[in-house]
Amino acid sequence: MFLTFIISIIIVFVVLILSVLTISKAYKYKHTIDELPTEENKGSDM
Repeated sequence: MFLTFIISIIIVFVVLILSVLTISKAYKYKHTIDELPTEENKGSDM
């Protein structure tokens, strides 16, 4: 019983650490947006 409890606690901490690392990596991601098309480029898409 005690061994099961210890293994469960270890699994919970591993999942928690991985979640925090994933979230912090996602917040560091630099999002970029495309430039708005200029007047001369608007008709070239068609």
